[in-house]
Amino acid sequence: MNLKPWIHAFRLRTLPLALSSVALGCFIAYYDGMINWKVSILAAATTLFLQILSNLANDYGDSKHGVDNTERVGPVRAVQSGEVTPKAMKKVVILFITLSLISGLWLIYEGTRGIPFWIVLSFLVVGCGAIAAAVKYTIGENPYGYSGFGDLFVFVFFGLTGVIGTYYLNTHQLKWELLLPASAMGFLSAGVLNLNNMRDRVSDKISGKNTLVVQMGFEKARWYHFFLLLGSVVTGLAYMLINYHSPFQMLFLLTLPMLWINVAVVFNNQVPEELDPYLRKLAITSLLFTIAFGIGLIL
Repeated sequence: MNLKPWIHAFRLRTLPLALSSVALGCFIAYYDGMINWKVSILAAATTLFLQILSNLANDYGDSKHGVDNTERVGPVRAVQSGEVTPKAMKKVVILFITLSLISGLWLIYEGTRGIPFWIVLSFLVVGCGAIAAAVKYTIGENPYGYSGFGDLFVFVFFGLTGVIGTYYLNTHQLKWELLLPASAMGFLSAGVLNLNNMRDRVSDKISGKNTLVVQMGFEKARWYHFFLLLGSVVTGLAYMLINYHSPFQMLFLLTLPMLWINVAVVFNNQVPEELDPYLRKLAITSLLFTIAFGIGLIL
């Protein structure tokens, strides 16, 4: 079995972004003195499985719907290239659904001991929703990614759910201001998706994939991108000011130049495929944002 096309299909460059929200929830839990390392490791594993599932499902779904064609400017997909058959991809999608389910159930078991059953049930519903969202982005009839709802789902699952859910499973507590760092990660995650959709805007429009970028047009998508990245900084800063205790908390602002470069590239872009390298850069910047945020909070 040739592993190279599968590793390519996993889209490893997206994984730092997937880990960012879980890491941020863990950092805040650690700062509050209630970290559960088993829960944290399981949360990271579940998130990675979900991200890979989403990538594989996207590869399979876009191929089935004819979006991956000669007009597409992004990296060649596994099914599109012919290196992986649709049947084989479908089997591996099912495998990662299973892995996500097993890891997620184990995470919920470890993270909800001693709490009311209705909360356990709520996490089961959210977990199943996350798996369904990863698959339904491009697979099946009327996938939501083809109707402009991808940004909303990314914000919810890779922002709000990732940070707040991880924090709660570690601590069994909630506080309203968690909405701020959770929103910061949601904005960054939506920013990566928006960048992806700006790169693919021409082929998506031709194929009938009505992403938010296709619906609003490239000019508005540029400003949308600016406000997403600005929103991540503003909400992160607001959380730090509310919980201020040390100037080290502003360490995450060191990522501002990288975010600004990303915005500048978007506003100057005329050739869609030239945006591709900046997806990986924004994903890495998001992880650096998280690490700097967490370290600054703890110091």
